[in-house]
Amino acid sequence: MFLYRLLLALALPLLLTRLAWRVLRGQESLSDLNERLGGGPDGPARAIWLHAASNGELASAKPLIEAMLAQSHSAILITTNTVTARALAQGWGLPRVSARLAPLDARWMLRRFLGRFQPEALIIIENELWPNRLTLTAERGVPIIAVGARISARSARRWRKIGLGPRLMKSLTALSAQDAASEAEFRALGLAARNTLARLNLKTAVAAPPPRERLDWPREATVLAASTHEGEEEIALAAFAKARALNPALRLIIAPRHPRRAPEVARAIEAAAQPYAQRSKGEAPLQPVYLADTMGEMANWYASAGICLIGGTLAPKGGHTPFEPAAYGCALLHGPDIANHAEAFAALDTAGAAILITPDTLADTLVSLDAARQAQMAQAATLALGALSTTDGATRLAQSVLGRIGSAQG
Repeated sequence: MFLYRLLLALALPLLLTRLAWRVLRGQESLSDLNERLGGGPDGPARAIWLHAASNGELASAKPLIEAMLAQSHSAILITTNTVTARALAQGWGLPRVSARLAPLDARWMLRRFLGRFQPEALIIIENELWPNRLTLTAERGVPIIAVGARISARSARRWRKIGLGPRLMKSLTALSAQDAASEAEFRALGLAARNTLARLNLKTAVAAPPPRERLDWPREATVLAASTHEGEEEIALAAFAKARALNPALRLIIAPRHPRRAPEVARAIEAAAQPYAQRSKGEAPLQPVYLADTMGEMANWYASAGICLIGGTLAPKGGHTPFEPAAYGCALLHGPDIANHAEAFAALDTAGAAILITPDTLADTLVSLDAARQAQMAQAATLALGALSTTDGATRLAQSVLGRIGSAQG
């Protein structure tokens, strides 16, 4: 912990400077900054504190939140790392639920937050296991439960190397892992068997919202590069150019994971000499490439594309969820970096429901996937991922979580 706190102390001035710059540029408000420092407007005291990093994690937690509201009278205070995720939570309009930005993992900010809200419990979604947050919360006797928790073998090795793993595992009241591999890593780090809950991938319980609109493009000829990161747009564009030379009907939607990267992605499209239209500018999709650089519209793009290249799999990000594009009937393509959803991708690949591609094979794959093959892959994906899903998983997990909270407080 000493090394972590030393590194954090060195990094904190730079982080605060960056946040102040965002305020000066109008990207966030002073009130947002105050929330990140543990302050901000009053909220419910003695609520269950639930933390999710961003939109994807928070959306996956919604069935669990609804099940907890149905099974208890507790209020829920949601914290997120992004203003867009906070807005998502506020837009749900759920009873007894409030939302704010999470305090940074600095001890004085966390003490300020914990002193003001005195949470009944802390529920952590996926991999937001911040050392100071866990240890300071645990020191106050607050039960901490991680749900849908995941960790890669690489991260686990890093935790062992710096000695954080055993201490953080002792802070946890209980943990429900996303998959068997993550559970094994947490157990190896020191998670006690009695603190292990049934595994559940929260994303299997997320309902696919209906699209508000679809592009007027032939779906079987439309490729979506979904939730892309730096370097992935260039790979998609290069392959698209080669494939379109053989099939001029092809169209490409690029939806970057972070819309703030839109200027960078636009430059990549221009460097690839591809005519394009940009969603945030209100431009009609009359060009072969469409830059979908807005928030909250992924359902539109999944529903418009017959083929989906899953972002974060060609960059060192661990891969984003295959559950969402599969729910819309897309044929799934992915790169080799799939640690975040290894179990799901393994099931998909085994069933022939997804195709592992490289930058060199992507163009040929795009040309080969006709409408019939896309439909076969989509049907196989539904079956493969359905086998990983449970219809009452969120309800049963809510029962386990609330039970552990009650036991810890008793």
